[in-house]
This record gives sequence, structure tokens and C-alpha cells, in this order.
Amino acid sequence: MNKPASFWMLEPLRKYAVFRGRARRAEYWWYALLYGLLAVATTIADFIVFGLPNMLSNPSVGPITGLLGLALLIPSFAVTVRRLHDTDRSGWWVLLGLIPFLGGLILFIWFCTRGSHGANRYGTDPRG
Repeated sequence: MNKPASFWMLEPLRKYAVFRGRARRAEYWWYALLYGLLAVATTIADFIVFGLPNMLSNPSVGPITGLLGLALLIPSFAVTVRRLHDTDRSGWWVLLGLIPFLGGLILFIWFCTRGSHGANRYGTDPRG
């Protein structure tokens, strides 16, 4: 089932608020790349629209980047929960990310790990 990168980038948006089921590594990581590229683009747009002096005096998220973050907040959490489900972990493990450095590192390792083989308590194997 070789699907193009664009499919995997947009799949979390098609499943905007779906927290059940499983997400393959491809779905999670291609979406993460898309989100990162959009964040860079909107940060540049904030810089162009609002200027460097304003961003230097108030180093916070610009309004355009902030709107992107709000728009993608739910699908980002949803694909993260589904990725945890693919590794046979509860979606509540997403809270591990609140622990500085160590929590993010553990989540990163889990997100890089291949999902459980066959069906698990969260659904059938998305690899087929």
C-alpha cells in the first residue's frame, strides 16, 4: 500500500477529530513535516507583515502562526493519540510530553517504533 506523501500529510486533516483507531508512522511523520513547514512559512509571513522590530521586542508567536496552531491543534492531538494507539498505548500517554525533555524523548522513541503487529485493543493493523 504505497501511497504518496501528500496522502499521509493530509490524512490527519481528513480525520480532523478522530481519536479512535490507529495511525501508521507514515501518517504521523508526514503530517509532522507538513506542520513544521507550515509553521516556518507562517513565521516568515508574520515577519513580513509585522516586521522584525516588533518580533524582537515581543518574542512570542505571531498572529498568523498562532492561527495555524489553533487550526491544527485538534488534528495534531488526534494523530498523536492514534499513533500511540498503534503502539498499543493509551492516548493519555500524550501527557508524558508535559515532562520537560524526558517526556518528549520517550514519546519520540515511541513514535519512531513500529506499531504492534496485527489487531490490538485500538483496532486492526493499519498496515493490513
